[in-house]
Amino acid sequence: MIKTKQINKSGELIHLISTEGIPKSIVLEILDRTSNFLNFGEKITIQNSPVLKGKTVFNIFFESSTRTSTTFEIAAKRLSADVINFNVPNSSAAKGESLLDTVDNLISMQANMFVIRHSQSGASALIANHINLVAPGINILNAGDGSHAHPTQALLDMYTIRHFKQDFSYLSVAIIGDIVNSRVARSDIHALSTLGVPDIRVIAPKTLLPPEVSKFGVKSFVNIEEGLSGVDVAIVLRLQRERMNSPSLPSSEEYNKLYGLTKERLVKCSPDVIVLHPGPMNRGIEIDSLVADSSHAVILKQVTFGIAVRMAVMEILNRASL
Repeated sequence: MIKTKQINKSGELIHLISTEGIPKSIVLEILDRTSNFLNFGEKITIQNSPVLKGKTVFNIFFESSTRTSTTFEIAAKRLSADVINFNVPNSSAAKGESLLDTVDNLISMQANMFVIRHSQSGASALIANHINLVAPGINILNAGDGSHAHPTQALLDMYTIRHFKQDFSYLSVAIIGDIVNSRVARSDIHALSTLGVPDIRVIAPKTLLPPEVSKFGVKSFVNIEEGLSGVDVAIVLRLQRERMNSPSLPSSEEYNKLYGLTKERLVKCSPDVIVLHPGPMNRGIEIDSLVADSSHAVILKQVTFGIAVRMAVMEILNRASL
């Protein structure tokens, strides 16, 4: 995997490519700054800020997205940035232009920040390394690259957990589903570990567990009832069928029967368990509607928090580039 420098010599965040290696102090700063963009009343609302006024943010999504691309656009506009949504299917990239040639052309358009989503793991790091050489001062924000990382999803998950549970030091957190293909799972595990969660579990059939899963410092379970026992937080993952190189499951119906989060299985968790999902949900496959629509589910709040988290990250990145 391509590596890149995310922290400068002054200890400031200059790119966000992965939650791996981000110091706890910076993670906590992002979570703290997120709260400043939120109003907590009967309905949680998001405050505007002028911190990116006069700056240009390019959203470059080589992979389809609704939730992530929209929340990044809203976040940048709430910070008063000029936002350009780069239309990849109608761009020169679709005609064979190389990734870095595309980036060089956008640099010449006076970009200040790139938000990148790409189907290839390492694409954001490749761009960040190139930027460090040819245009230092432009920030790269990874909005998901292949099965590698999705750092802002992990950060909004951490904010959601802290909002409802306050203290990470006693928590038991289970991540359920397609661990081997999930960039969210990897990013969540790194962030949870950084924040000192003592009990991190992954629950999946053997075919969806990476062979090196023990190296992540997590407990792995192939039996969902055992894995859910007493957990405070359940993070349900979507089946990443578009990233499966070969059939890893007999059928969606069998997956739901063995690993779907149902109302009956939720009873195995702590009575005040919260349920997260990065979306989009496959109801009736990885999660049942009775769970997704229950008082335990905080899935829609994740989306709202996600806008504020992305605002916080952009603010902190911009500060380092000043």
